[in-house]
Amino acid sequence: MFKMLTSKQKKFVVFSLVFLLAVQNIDAQCSMCRAVLETEADQGSAEAINDGIVYLMAFPYILVFGVLYFVYRSFKKKKSEISK
Repeated sequence: MFKMLTSKQKKFVVFSLVFLLAVQNIDAQCSMCRAVLETEADQGSAEAINDGIVYLMAFPYILVFGVLYFVYRSFKKKKSEISK
C-alpha cells in the first residue's frame, strides 16, 4: 500500500505517525489552578472547573458538525436537482 502513495502523501503519512507517537501527556489546567484545586479539602470546585472545561470544549465541535451537516445537505440537494 505504501508503494501506491505519491511522495507528498508519503511525507504526510510519516509526519503524522511521528507526530502521533511523540505526543506527551499534558494537563488541561494551568499550574496555579491545579495547585489551588489540589490543596482544597472540598473537591466541589475541582469538579466545577472540569465541568467548565468540558462545557467550553463542546461548543466548537457542535459548530463544526453543524457546518458539515449544512454542507452535506446542500451537496445532496444539488445532486438530486442534477439527477432530475
